[in-house]
Amino acid sequence: MKHLFIVNPAAGSYNQTESYRKKIAEACEKRNLEYAIEVSGAPGQCRVIANRAAKSGEEYRIYSCGGDGTMNEIVSGVAGYDNVAVTMFAGGSGNDFIRIFDDPEAFRDLERLLDAEEVTFDLIKVNEDYSLNICSVGLDARIAADVAAYKRLPLLSGFRAYAASTVINLFKGITDHYTIDLDGERIDGKKTLICVCNGRFYGGGFNPVPEADPTDGLLDVLVVDGVTLLQVAQVIGKYKNGQYKELPKLVKHYRTDRLKIYFDKPTAINLDGEQRMGDAMEVSVAKEKIRFFYPKGLSWQALPERELTTV
Repeated sequence: MKHLFIVNPAAGSYNQTESYRKKIAEACEKRNLEYAIEVSGAPGQCRVIANRAAKSGEEYRIYSCGGDGTMNEIVSGVAGYDNVAVTMFAGGSGNDFIRIFDDPEAFRDLERLLDAEEVTFDLIKVNEDYSLNICSVGLDARIAADVAAYKRLPLLSGFRAYAASTVINLFKGITDHYTIDLDGERIDGKKTLICVCNGRFYGGGFNPVPEADPTDGLLDVLVVDGVTLLQVAQVIGKYKNGQYKELPKLVKHYRTDRLKIYFDKPTAINLDGEQRMGDAMEVSVAKEKIRFFYPKGLSWQALPERELTTV
């Protein structure tokens, strides 16, 4: 088995390539592992590198050395290839997907990642793209689209960058018109956002559906009705903490394997923090799965609803 480390120097608040090289060489050479390090030089290149390894037919473990966007590129490059397993050697500013595990900091410890267990996770198909974690459209997608402009500023990494983008986008407008086809129902009207969950965390700490299960073959969908500027703080606070059931008149929860969303104009679509523009979203549980490995001994299962708490 080969170990391939794909480094995204643009992930996080600074270039961590040399730090990655040192850690990787030390851990892999000590174990006499066959490994390679490839550094992305442009957006989309992580996907190309991962796809080349997958097409070789050889057994690979691929380590995403970056954040959620890097992970998304790599997953998109290997979807459908069962000779490849992937993980995150965390280094980005968000690292949201791995928050489903009970000790996400373990993904920064390469020694623990080399002693791994494996699970098969679902993927979301969004038009011609994939999402491992969460895809969305509306206020949060616009916020995510602008985060890149803030996250490299001093003191604005991680959640602070999302907070800055949130404040600015609130004043740009809260709602848009959408038409949604879901489980034989057509939903038409002004909405604040529509979120489709395979994982549980995004946006630097938002946990909209704490019970979402990336192995159950279903998507957890939240449709947030149009809200006023006076309502938005309360709604976003409860949405962030997974308390959507406390807002039954404003937030509807669905569990389905597919839906379609139509926009009145080209609109930003958020895929694991990566951005696309489109006139519509056709969303489904992908026929492809992904092999995901993680530090031995960790758990990713959601707590029973009675045990769920908010922060």
